[in-house]
Amino acid sequence: MLHLILFQPEIPQNTGNVGRLCAFTRCRLHLVHPLGFKITDRHLKRSGMDYWKQLDVHQHADWDAFLSSPGAPKRIWLFSTRGRRSLWDVRFADDDGLLFGREADGCPPWLHEWATAARTVSIPRLNDTLRSLNLATAAGIATYEALRQLHGPQTK
Repeated sequence: MLHLILFQPEIPQNTGNVGRLCAFTRCRLHLVHPLGFKITDRHLKRSGMDYWKQLDVHQHADWDAFLSSPGAPKRIWLFSTRGRRSLWDVRFADDDGLLFGREADGCPPWLHEWATAARTVSIPRLNDTLRSLNLATAAGIATYEALRQLHGPQTK
């Protein structure tokens, strides 16, 4: 199983889309509070709430509560535009966590320090004039690369 971790997400549509991705791929979704919206927000429903009952979602009061939770992943990869290690150079393993920060400003500096440069990953950019990808798009790219490595061509 893979874990997708959203650290203090701010936009309900992105969280809904990532939730739909997790339901579709049977990944576990971790939401680290505070959230920038209510989980019942109508935009979240429009983006993925119809999948919510099939979703393995865990909510955590804060980062420390997430880390100490019984279902926390073994390793965590922080996805960031500041990562020097390319997604294509990472060897993902079962029970890994893919961590994504807030839409406006990513993860705070203390979380980058916690993750270390060795566990901070970027999605390769082919256009250096653009700042970043949308959160849900980045989560989808990272998830499917990890799944490709874990399951290869036998996945239906």
